[in-house]
Formats: sequence, C-alpha cells, structure tokens
Amino acid sequence: MLACGGGSPVLTSKTTGTLPAFGHVVVVVEENADYAKVISDSAMPYLDSLASAYGLATQYYANTHPSIGNYFMLTTGRIITNNDSYMGTVTADNIVRRLIAAGKTWKAYAEDLPGVGYVGGNQGLYARRHNPLSYFSDVVNDSAQRRNLVPFREFAGDLANGTLPDYAFIVPNLCNDAHNCGLDIADAWLRTNIDPLIRSADFERDGLLILVFDESASDATGGGGRIAWVVVSPKAKRGYRSTATYQHESTLRLTAEALGLTTFPGAADSASNMAAFFQAP
Repeated sequence: MLACGGGSPVLTSKTTGTLPAFGHVVVVVEENADYAKVISDSAMPYLDSLASAYGLATQYYANTHPSIGNYFMLTTGRIITNNDSYMGTVTADNIVRRLIAAGKTWKAYAEDLPGVGYVGGNQGLYARRHNPLSYFSDVVNDSAQRRNLVPFREFAGDLANGTLPDYAFIVPNLCNDAHNCGLDIADAWLRTNIDPLIRSADFERDGLLILVFDESASDATGGGGRIAWVVVSPKAKRGYRSTATYQHESTLRLTAEALGLTTFPGAADSASNMAAFFQAP
C-alpha cells in the first residue's frame, strides 16, 4: 500500500524501539542494483557474507529515480530534486546541521574528489550528485565545514590514527560504486577499503556501518525499487533478516539517533528507527 511521505511515494510500515548508543556511524552508498542482483546471487560475495553474518533488510525500497533524490533523502529526509545535474545550494534541514548543533563531528570521504573543500561539479570519476553533503548551505557557506569534504584517500589515515569523525559518509567513485563497472568491482573495493574498518578496535567497540544501494535499475516499487541494505556492528543481531518495510528516511533516522540525536530532518522524524536490527541496549 502506498502513502505519501517526505515528498515521495513510500510503503507504509512503522516500527519503533530503543537503539543502543554508537561512537561512530559510517554510511557507504552503492549504485543502481536490484536486491536480487546483489543478495545471494554470487555477484558480491563479500557484501553477501556481511549480510549473512549481521543484519539484512529484505524489504527495503529506494524513494525515487534517478540517483540524486535518494541521496538527499538519506541526508535531508526530502527528495529535494530529481535533476542529477542540479548545482544549487540546499537550505533544507539536514544531517550536517543536526550534527553540528549536537556538537558531533562529520566528514564526507569522496573518492576522486579534486581536493579538500571542493564543492564544484563532476570531475573524472567523481560525481557530485553522489556527495549530497557538498550541496548543503551549512557546508557551502562555511569555510570550516567545507574542510570536512575530503578525498577518500584520507579515510585510511583517519582510521589508523583513531581520528574518524562521529559520522562519515563514504562516496566511492563511479566505477567502484557499481555505477559504471560491475558489482564484482564494487565488492572488491568494499573488501579492500571497508573490511579494515570493520576489523578496527574503534569499530569493534561501538561502530555502526550501513551499506546501501541508492536505487534499483530495474524497479520502481516504492518510488525507486527494492534494494540491498546491510548493517554491520558489534551491537547488531547476528544473522538477522528483517521483513519490515523501510526506505531511505529510516536510514537517516537511524544514523542520527545512533549518535544521540532526538529530532530528525524531514521524513526521518516520522520514520521507523530500525532498532529491530540491534541487541537491546
């Protein structure tokens, strides 16, 4: 059944619960693959192993087509635009604004970003539309906050030095997110770059990792089709598979609530909080 929420057609399902507290939240977004192409289809064995070991949402749906509206839903609780060439500045409430107000740290680690603080258009395999935090007025108009837009190469150093921010949004390039290249390439990139995070002492203490696709390339159910959503955390239920219906606004709520926020941007404020994936606090 479809209902209206946050400017997109959403599938009705509401569940709530109490989340444990987390020290670090990391979001990695992949591109344009239907759930059935990703889960248990041998295309992404590493991601599938994480889905089997930790938590998997089997009824998770993107909000819209094409990409950009889903990225904004993940970070503002609104679609904002469906124009992938959009170059405006977003003044709507957003995760960065809420994190700053709560005294939390954040970074967007974007592969092939030309340089720290870059808020310009596409360059090479870097796609700005996949880096939603680079559009926010809270970032664009603040030189200190712009410095939190960094090339992905800084991620390994921050991990090794124990200086990861409270909230990290990771943007692989157009090949490594499966947009231009195969799912096997994206899977190998995750194993190389994200597995060290999962195995790190900081993460094993209080980390939360969300691996999600932006939309399905072959489905429009719920607005953007059924996609894979995987959670990894020492506080997650092991081998848990949820049949509840979720969309990107629930991920936004989860990322904010996990860091202690109590109010949330846009449609996230009324979305399910995904507490069912975690052990009781």
